[in-house]
Amino acid sequence: MFYIYILFSIKDKQLYTGFSDNLKSRFKAHISGYVKATKNRRPLELIYYEAYLKGSDARRREKYLKGGNGRDALKIQLHGTLHELDYRYL
Repeated sequence: MFYIYILFSIKDKQLYTGFSDNLKSRFKAHISGYVKATKNRRPLELIYYEAYLKGSDARRREKYLKGGNGRDALKIQLHGTLHELDYRYL
């Protein structure tokens, strides 16, 4: 399986979108500080993920969610969660 996931930084109130073929291991790497992009943004919460059979489908979805339309759609889909977390760009 391949996964795209959304992390929320409690420190800076921003989102991080990522891709992995092992979600549990990748999340542990993020919270342990082994991922350069999120090392200084901890603590982090996993707030959303999707699973795919093909890596190419997951990569395509990740690219979409990182873009303007995808990020806007994600904000609509996760509005309640993001509001509770005090996401700064609602």
